[in-house]
Amino acid sequence: MNEEELDERVERAVENFMAGYGCCQSVVAAFADLYGLDETMAKKIAAGFGGGVGRLRMMCGAVSGIVMLVGLDCGQTEGSDREGKSACYKVVQQLLARSEQENGSLICAEILGLKGHQKAPNSYVASARTAEYYKHRPCAAKVESAARIFADYLREVRGVFK
Repeated sequence: MNEEELDERVERAVENFMAGYGCCQSVVAAFADLYGLDETMAKKIAAGFGGGVGRLRMMCGAVSGIVMLVGLDCGQTEGSDREGKSACYKVVQQLLARSEQENGSLICAEILGLKGHQKAPNSYVASARTAEYYKHRPCAAKVESAARIFADYLREVRGVFK
């Protein structure tokens, strides 16, 4: 994988979002094949994390996507592997700290300028993706930020280009 291919994955994440997929789906699907996960399955696994987890406006879906990808990249597979868990938690905390620094928050409600964890009106009904929707949402930029943070992680920490 080269620099251009990694940048294309960041663009693909934004394209996914603009095509109607949720923030988490968009980020995870852009990198899933690196871990043997097909795009359809990635979108299914990440589907419930939209709108700050089920539109509850909690942790940003794009940020949840980072967490899922870190798990795919370095998550432990043995329950007793405390060292592996700790290593994964460390990466998650580092990348989420970067996201919070770049975006001001990890919380969907705060990113959207809402007070507290306000459920969306008709919280179980997905919003229509219209020009008006995109005009007032910072979500595409947050998806791009999350995908770029994960791409940078692959570049810097995992040595993708070495």
